[in-house]
Amino acid sequence: MNTTYDLVLAGGRVIDPETGLDAVRDVGISGDTIAAVSAEPLEGRTRVDVSGLVVGPGFVDLHNHTDDIAGQRLRALDGVTTALELEAGVSPVEPAYRAAAAQGRPINYGYSASWAAVRMEVVAGLEPTADIDGFMANIGRAEWQREASPAQVERIMGRLEEELAAGALGVGILVGYAPRVGPQEYLAVAALAARAGRPTYTHARELIEQDPTTPVDGAEEITRAAAETGAHMHYCHVNSTSVRHVDRVLALVEKVRREGARVTTEAYPYGSGMTGIGAAFLAPELLHRRGLTPHSIGHLGTGRRMADEAELRAMRESDPGGAAFVHFLDESDPEAFAHVERALAFDDAAVASDASPLLWRGGEPDPLRWPLAPDAVTHPRTAGTYARTFRMLVRERGLLDVAEAVRRCTLVPAEVLGAGVPAMRRKGRIQPGCDADVTVFDPATVTDRATYEDTAAPSTGFHHVLVAGEFVVRDGKLRTDVLPGRPVRA
Repeated sequence: MNTTYDLVLAGGRVIDPETGLDAVRDVGISGDTIAAVSAEPLEGRTRVDVSGLVVGPGFVDLHNHTDDIAGQRLRALDGVTTALELEAGVSPVEPAYRAAAAQGRPINYGYSASWAAVRMEVVAGLEPTADIDGFMANIGRAEWQREASPAQVERIMGRLEEELAAGALGVGILVGYAPRVGPQEYLAVAALAARAGRPTYTHARELIEQDPTTPVDGAEEITRAAAETGAHMHYCHVNSTSVRHVDRVLALVEKVRREGARVTTEAYPYGSGMTGIGAAFLAPELLHRRGLTPHSIGHLGTGRRMADEAELRAMRESDPGGAAFVHFLDESDPEAFAHVERALAFDDAAVASDASPLLWRGGEPDPLRWPLAPDAVTHPRTAGTYARTFRMLVRERGLLDVAEAVRRCTLVPAEVLGAGVPAMRRKGRIQPGCDADVTVFDPATVTDRATYEDTAAPSTGFHHVLVAGEFVVRDGKLRTDVLPGRPVRA
């Protein structure tokens, strides 16, 4: 019996990273689900010729801090169909899910529980805001970074347990922003996550090479927690926290993996990061530990690099949550950038953007306007991480082939969330019964356009992007009339 599908993507190079399929196929979609993958032509009410293009699962971004419609539109034009706030997380998660559902989202979304936000609440008495803005506003305050009493640690664990029960996708641990916190508290969070069967997502504290007085080496802390508690420890942006020590860090991860511990990694293809300028590790007296100077720090709102220590101190005082570039490696220096490449090429490393929120320099934010206003700025990784991965790592450097790059952007991140998040078993795959989150692109031309001067320029080469079976990008153009994104919950 012939079946007529709602949509057929016809004649593309279909890559399914789980089964290893890499062949010309038709993909039939019914409603929000992939219904058929066939070597024979399929009938569809809508039939789109995608010959010469790759048809892959929609990209899954584990590290996303841009949660409004405008930011997610940029993500869709970079091939992303699911963007999750996991490293920082939010607290409480339930209002965050409700707000996103009420406003609508172009792509899928989800949140981990925020250790930092809970700690701000319990240790410093700060009101939780259920978004990243609340954390950034208080990033430089010493009160939340101080040692917690045993009773406070117990309350922190209780609040995190409540968040996990509410569907949080694990626990985000920004210990790098409170680097003197006792290691036992970190182990307690890991043990809690292990009992819940969900991962932790860590921004590591300093490495011993960066701070010989650190309570524990950041990489040792993550791997030790995996070994001692059995938790799945996800090592966020290993490129930017390890920098020139990445080989030592990756060797340690490889060692504990061989011994049976579950540690996964992610990286992004840029030599700069972005965070609140008031972050503890950006204190002027500490910059030398990472080989930085005040001029390595650029304030996004003003577009200025810090001229000297005095200007950096003043900006940290006046605008501690202000977004700032941290130029930790020279992207034009092949030897320096090779550290980033090795983090990305590491076995089973996920590509993850660490996408930063959009900032409107000249006026009020307008997250519904498209194209974006010229004064909307961000880190170029927000708009270009995935296209840049295919341009640099596949076409220019040859570090990954197309199929492996697709796997690093889809199945690998989907599997990081593991059994604790059943919804992810239907993502990162092109198979019957899986979600119709699909990215169709030209591997020969896909490229990033965002630069440090034009930070929010959308990527090109992504011809079609579907979320739940609906075109968000069609023929390379964003559709502003649809918001098919759905929540991902545990």
